[in-house]
Amino acid sequence: MAQPETIELRPTGWETDPAEERYKVSTIDLTPLCLYNHYVIFWRLEHDTKEHAIAVLRAGLEKTLSQARHLAGTIEQDPDRGYSFVKRKESTTKLVIMRYDSDGDKWPSMEDIEKSYFAQRSLGDDLGKWGIPHMLWGERPEAELVNKPATAGFQINVVRGGIVFSIQSHHYASDVMGFCNFTHQLADNCAAISRGTPFPAWDPANIDASRFYKSLPEEQMVDGPPVMPRHPGHGPQEVALFHLPQSKAAEIKKLATPTDPKEHWVSTYDAMCAFIWRAVNRVRAPLYQPDLVSPLWWACAVNMRPRLHNPPCPDRMMHNVLAGAFSDTLPVKPMTVGEVISSDVPLSRLACYVRALTNCCTEEHLKALVDAVAHIRDKRSISLRIDANPPMSLFVTDHRPGDVSDLDFGFGKPLTYRHMCGDLITAGLIFMYAPIQSADPDEGCMMTITMEKELVPVLCADPEWSRYFEYRGVD
Repeated sequence: MAQPETIELRPTGWETDPAEERYKVSTIDLTPLCLYNHYVIFWRLEHDTKEHAIAVLRAGLEKTLSQARHLAGTIEQDPDRGYSFVKRKESTTKLVIMRYDSDGDKWPSMEDIEKSYFAQRSLGDDLGKWGIPHMLWGERPEAELVNKPATAGFQINVVRGGIVFSIQSHHYASDVMGFCNFTHQLADNCAAISRGTPFPAWDPANIDASRFYKSLPEEQMVDGPPVMPRHPGHGPQEVALFHLPQSKAAEIKKLATPTDPKEHWVSTYDAMCAFIWRAVNRVRAPLYQPDLVSPLWWACAVNMRPRLHNPPCPDRMMHNVLAGAFSDTLPVKPMTVGEVISSDVPLSRLACYVRALTNCCTEEHLKALVDAVAHIRDKRSISLRIDANPPMSLFVTDHRPGDVSDLDFGFGKPLTYRHMCGDLITAGLIFMYAPIQSADPDEGCMMTITMEKELVPVLCADPEWSRYFEYRGVD
């Protein structure tokens, strides 16, 4: 029976650190849901290299926490309202090591996990075995600010044929690109430790979120809207895993590219979103019988780092630097149910609509968002709750730019990573992931689509969908 080895990590150089350091939680940091993100990175490793990898990861975490200092403590309220990431000299961060490679075939091997395409189901029913239980995805008491939540925690799971590494951090500390930037720094530090070379440079501006913070006097504060509950119309949901080969993605982009030069340029991402939006809702429509002239809700998360220029964002900016492209809030005319699902409307119309929404997410838009959110007393009242929207709504979060599979940790490059949602299934949520490491030159992006369980086989049987997308099981 595997037993946990728990280590209380201290950042490198902690002996000479100040008694207390405070890093402001920005106005934008407070807008996601108050929960922990759970990212899992997979390596294929030979048995005799695992102990070296564990030692390097531990030392790399100690070094990286001395740089990404806002992750090395807790989140606490400030005397003058607001919150800060608080690191004290005696602060520690939990690292758990679990050895699942000595219990025969009780636990999955890396080969088993790979064969499932890194689906969450390959890890079994209890995701708490693979990460710190109170830091699993979802709103739970341990994440509440009143409880001074730990900002981050880590778990190294040793399996037959490799390592499964959990990075769990409070969502107020990091979005997906914040995770990616942290992991880039961790990889560079690990490579330096493994090879005995100098550590990479570090810019403290990477954890300075002051430009996204605004404080107002109490007399200017207002109560936010009531928190919206889950919409009662959602039926039982299933998280389906699909693969889109690169060649098929290119075909979809060709289908969705407008012929009129006056229309928007569209990316492969826009084209994929348009195709998925149409196909998924085409099989949903007979179930829900929607009014075809009613607007259809669609949204996606937008990484704002490359959209900021005055000044530009630091290369490895952490925190939350994101906005949402929402069909019901931006100045772009919404598309109707009929337009989205009708084959008489060119796919390019949908792709151009997606592009138009994301184009609205400018630096000025983010500044206006900070100004608007700053007035709201409890920012949690405006946190996005995707399944509060009616059935047939979709929200896309693009994890492809967060890919870490090309990072060299000194002991090896990861195969891929996944965000684990545990038993929390959110209707209408789509994750897009970068291709996994593969010898197949046509290996493309993977995606999870959460939709009505009864409609998954209907979608898979749809000739147009199956021409492009490969079903790879339940995630």
